[in-house]
Amino acid sequence: MAKNLEGKFKLYCNSENLEINQNQIIVIKKLQDYLNENFKKSFFNFFSKQDSKKAFYIFGDVGVGKTMILDFFYNSLNEKKKRNHFNEFMLNFHNFAHDNKDKGDENIIDLFVKNLKSKFSLIYFDEFQVTNIVDAMILGRLFQKIFDENLKIIVTSNTKISELYKDGLQRDQFKPFVRIMEKNSIEHELIISDDYRKTSENKLQRYFFPLNQETNFRINKFFRIITRNKKKINKTLNIKGRDFEIKNYYEGISRFDFKDLCDQNLGAEDYLEITKASEFIVIENVPQFNDINSNQQHRFITLLDVIYDKDIPIAVTANQNLSQFTSSQSLESQFKRTISRLHELTSISYK
Repeated sequence: MAKNLEGKFKLYCNSENLEINQNQIIVIKKLQDYLNENFKKSFFNFFSKQDSKKAFYIFGDVGVGKTMILDFFYNSLNEKKKRNHFNEFMLNFHNFAHDNKDKGDENIIDLFVKNLKSKFSLIYFDEFQVTNIVDAMILGRLFQKIFDENLKIIVTSNTKISELYKDGLQRDQFKPFVRIMEKNSIEHELIISDDYRKTSENKLQRYFFPLNQETNFRINKFFRIITRNKKKINKTLNIKGRDFEIKNYYEGISRFDFKDLCDQNLGAEDYLEITKASEFIVIENVPQFNDINSNQQHRFITLLDVIYDKDIPIAVTANQNLSQFTSSQSLESQFKRTISRLHELTSISYK
């Protein structure tokens, strides 16, 4: 079990040249309490653990360091653990349910969670969000079973628990999950004025705008450089019986038009398969977003979440600077995270 998290966190910040922020230190102290309460291997602690908060849920605006802190915490633990993108986690559940459909809904949840428990004691969800009515209807029973089995959860989100799936379809069916999470979670809001992903040390390197002849020349030149000595090959992904062709594929370098990825009826499962085949992704002609193309925007948000979770660098072309992007009304909150991630994904080094 990790001890003295605060001291180790300060050393980590110094080694990474990160500013030590007092609000983040408060989170670290709360994580130490959570750690002591849930992972202390002691006979005398057995009975008190029954009423302990099994989830640690941190929320706040984009770029305040939520992921950095929980990554540090997660890496400090010696427990059997799993870091999972929420979309991927739910896809695994739905695939498990499909493979065991003869067992009945309740038995499927029991079997799925017991399978999780046999492998892990802690699950980490970064940037937790719920946008799917099917998932919303399942989550209450699923997470109740997770907590009943004494599995621990750590979560980052942009949204407080009570506002998850706000204004979503049939939200009444989601409220049991909200009550379960509030009952079982240490919930903390992290507030910091600056977005650490947009600091001067993190300048944009691979975000090309506006859409004109010069930008086209620059992205083509960049693409020639990163595909040098690589062969263009035919790459077709088979995703549950559906074929998806990557038309511009050079031994792990994938190049797409925005329409290829977001105008079609694709989802997290498709994007996961694309990232498995790619070590670098180019996305061209990203449009402005509004209420008319909100479906495409929703797919773009999911796409960026998957790419970010898999830590794949990207290059992007668009007609405007990142600070000038607009959004559909319903996705405005979620899209703030996407913009912040675009800053980071187009800035991180690529070898």
